Amino acid sequence: MNPELAGAYAYCERLSQTHYENFPVASRLLPRAMRPHIAAVYAFARIADDMADEGARPARDRIADLDDWQSRLDAAAGSEPLPREAHADVFVALRETIRACRLPPGLFRDLLSAFRQDVTTTRYETWTDVLDYCRRSANPIGRLVLRIAGHQNAELDTASDALCTALQLTNFWQDFAVDWQKGRLYLPAETWEPPGARTEDLDGRPLTPPWRAALADAAARTRALFGAGRPVCDGVGGRLRLELRATWLGGTRVLDKLEAVGFDVYTRRPTLTRTDAPGILWRTLSWTRDPSMRTRG
Repeated sequence: MNPELAGAYAYCERLSQTHYENFPVASRLLPRAMRPHIAAVYAFARIADDMADEGARPARDRIADLDDWQSRLDAAAGSEPLPREAHADVFVALRETIRACRLPPGLFRDLLSAFRQDVTTTRYETWTDVLDYCRRSANPIGRLVLRIAGHQNAELDTASDALCTALQLTNFWQDFAVDWQKGRLYLPAETWEPPGARTEDLDGRPLTPPWRAALADAAARTRALFGAGRPVCDGVGGRLRLELRATWLGGTRVLDKLEAVGFDVYTRRPTLTRTDAPGILWRTLSWTRDPSMRTRG
C-alpha cells in the first residue's frame, strides 16, 4: 500500500475512534483486512451525518454541503481526479474501498438522500415513512459490510436490513429527548396520536403515560425486527459472525434498558457501559446458532 493510501486509511480509522457509538465500529472483532474498508465507509457517513445535523446553519447551506459530498463521491466512484479539499483523505480511502470491494455507489447515494431528508423533514406520519427513511439511512451500512466481507446473498441482505433498521429505531427511542430538542420526532403520528399523546407535553418532565405507551408499542415493533435480523448473525462466518452477534446483543441490551426505565429518557438516557461488556462478550461466545441457517456466500 502506498504511503498516501495508508495515511488516508489511518485518518479514517482515527475518525472512527473519536465518536461515541452504541455499537462496534471497525472493532477488533472484525477481520483485520476488513477494518480499513469499514473505517472508510464510516468516515464518509459520519461526516455527512454531521453536515446534516448542524442545526445552527441554514438548511440550504447544509444541503449544498451534502450535494458537494455527493459530487466528491461520484468522483471517487469514477476515474475523475479527487479534489484536494477538506477531508480529502476520506475519498482517497473510499475510492480504493469501492474499487477493491466492488461496492455499489448507489448505497452511498441512499445514505446521502437520508441525510438530506434529515435537513428538511422533522415529523413522520406513518411507519411506512419511517421505515423508508431507515431503508436509506441504516440499511445501506449493513449491505456495505456484507459486500466488504464478500457476501452477495439476498437472504443475508434481507436479514441485515431488519437488523440495521432495528438498530436505527433503537437509537431513535434512546435519543427521543435529544431529537425533540432539535425539533425532530421520528416516532410516527399513527403511533402516538391514538393513545392521546400531545407534542406540547414533550417540553415537560417526566415523560407522560401516553408517550410511554406509544414508545412501548414502537419498542415491540423494534424487537420484532431484531428477531427478523438475527439470521444474519448466523449466516456469515469467521470473526464477522462475532462482530454481528455483539452488535445484535448490544442493540437489544439498549432496548432492554429503555424498557426498564419505562422509556423516560428525559430522566435518564440508557447507554451501553463498561459493565455491559462482560455480559455481551459472554453471550457472544455462548450464542446458540439457529440450526436452520448455514454460512452463505
